[in-house]
Amino acid sequence: MSRLVTRAPAKVNLSLHILGRREGDGYHELESLVAFTGSGDTLILDPGSDLALTTSGPTAGPAGPLDDNLVIRAARHLASAMPNLHWGHFHLVKRLPVAAGIGGGSSDAAAALRLLARHNDLAITHPAVIEAARRTGADVPVCLEPRARMMCGAGESVGEAVDLPPLPALLINPGVAVSTAPVFRALGLAVGARHPGLAHPAMTTCSNRDAVIAALEPARNDLEAPALTVAPVIGAVLETLRGQPGCRLARMSGSGATAFGLFSDRTAAVRAARRIRAAEAGWWVKPVVLR
Repeated sequence: MSRLVTRAPAKVNLSLHILGRREGDGYHELESLVAFTGSGDTLILDPGSDLALTTSGPTAGPAGPLDDNLVIRAARHLASAMPNLHWGHFHLVKRLPVAAGIGGGSSDAAAALRLLARHNDLAITHPAVIEAARRTGADVPVCLEPRARMMCGAGESVGEAVDLPPLPALLINPGVAVSTAPVFRALGLAVGARHPGLAHPAMTTCSNRDAVIAALEPARNDLEAPALTVAPVIGAVLETLRGQPGCRLARMSGSGATAFGLFSDRTAAVRAARRIRAAEAGWWVKPVVLR
């Protein structure tokens, strides 16, 4: 069989409400509207008898030990449920920043499962594929079919696709890797405790960009404040985004350190990207369209 290729786009949490911390497993329960970019990493599968992974690209260096990479873990989880699984040599072209709150590793893992499903004539909704995604990581299930949707629970519950209009946006990462665990520790939620805050707004009348932004304005990212104690530079990123002409809403994604700005149009986002790159050479700045 010939080479298989897929994209692993960035995942952006347009909102992230922490509802509480579960008694049984201690996981944080959340509600989040997730959208995806049109670009990101690229994953290639050359079918073969041995499972392997190589990497290249501008952020391949900090991607971590290959044996612990989520691409390999996802493949092994699927193979544990399907002993006759056909796999091969993966090559990951890494462009997204690592430990950045935009699901780079999770999207890579989901891409691996998509390629393996295609190679083995499995539907992406096959129970073994979904279970492998859940076992690999909390954000992997929502990345299996990268379209805007709600994710709930500890990430294992994924809603139907939400038909959002294209949202011009700007992603900025200040070059600081932020691990999820310290951010949740800074949140300080005890097992069994509930987190205060209003319920997530309904996303049922999002026929145009203005309606989406209006619906998102009362939403929030409950990890933003604790992440600022771990990486204060996130505050500077948010301030920079909010000061750009045409920026309608700025918020942190995931557990940071990447933040996003939603813009009035694509031109405004691209112009903002040029200004910020000129002022902050060490920042990763990427104009995108979220869907």
